[in-house]
Amino acid sequence: MRTDWPQHLDPGSEGDPTYLEFLIREDYARCHPGETLDDLKRRASFSREDRGRLRDWMAVAAARAAMGRPR
Repeated sequence: MRTDWPQHLDPGSEGDPTYLEFLIREDYARCHPGETLDDLKRRASFSREDRGRLRDWMAVAAARAAMGRPR
């Protein structure tokens, strides 16, 4: 078992940030041409607006994961 993950999150599970990002990456790029989810993540470290946008996108990803469908 990986020790760098919080105990309540299993890699590949609904709470795995990498998995959640996978669920929204294409849609984010489609909605924001010329920009990537990684761009948003970088900006979120210093922009309150982008933190909110990232939070909203991750909420969409969590909802998709909970429903068991990637898109």
